[in-house]
Amino acid sequence: MLSKKIVSTELSGPPAREALGVVAPFDLELDREMWRWLPDDVDIFITRTPFIDDEVTVEFAQEASDAPAIARGTRDVTAGPANTVAYACTSGSFVGGRDAERAITDTMLASGAEQALTTSGALVEALESLGVSRVVVATPYIAELSQKLSDFLAEHQITAIDNVSLGLSTHISQVPYAQTADMIRAADREDAEAIVISCTNLPTYDLLVPLEQELGKPVVSANQATLWAALRRIGRSAVGDAQLLLSRSDAAVS
Repeated sequence: MLSKKIVSTELSGPPAREALGVVAPFDLELDREMWRWLPDDVDIFITRTPFIDDEVTVEFAQEASDAPAIARGTRDVTAGPANTVAYACTSGSFVGGRDAERAITDTMLASGAEQALTTSGALVEALESLGVSRVVVATPYIAELSQKLSDFLAEHQITAIDNVSLGLSTHISQVPYAQTADMIRAADREDAEAIVISCTNLPTYDLLVPLEQELGKPVVSANQATLWAALRRIGRSAVGDAQLLLSRSDAAVS
């Protein structure tokens, strides 16, 4: 005879969880990487903006930051317990400059988010928290789009003393770690206080600590900064043993 298992009504749970909302471009392929920065009791609810039939160019980035699409995505991810929302697209949030980046956060706040941020804004927040004002920028983009990140940082009094890029407009998520590491090593300069790696679709998690130990300075990536900044807003810390941003930066904010 099969034994019967009775669930006690006195069992507690499920345990309480916190959540972040993420609005990302349709082509994001690094959901798994984003989760690696999360504490075990924090979830992310990710939604995508509509498909764009184009390669990653300046025009693509401008179209990806379409306000109605971001507003719709924000409403989607805030339907549940996520009150803090990140727009996880670096190029889409820096391509229009500082005012356009602020307009994106305003759109998210008007669409239901209690707190809102963008990846580009998170990069600035991370560099300011580290006390860094001179950086090298490394991106997978074509040169024209890559330069716009340097321009965006300059609006925040952060000088990009060099800007290097892989010249890619497709298949960014498939770039191997070795290629990204070689780009960063070649770009590094002695007078750079940190290195900024752009693009939420460029894998970076396992590169950060080895490169920081090798180069002796913070290496801040798009996904790292996004999750670090979003978690700060709910009073939590990102997960990443020995990553300099996580160990040197200011305490969490609410």
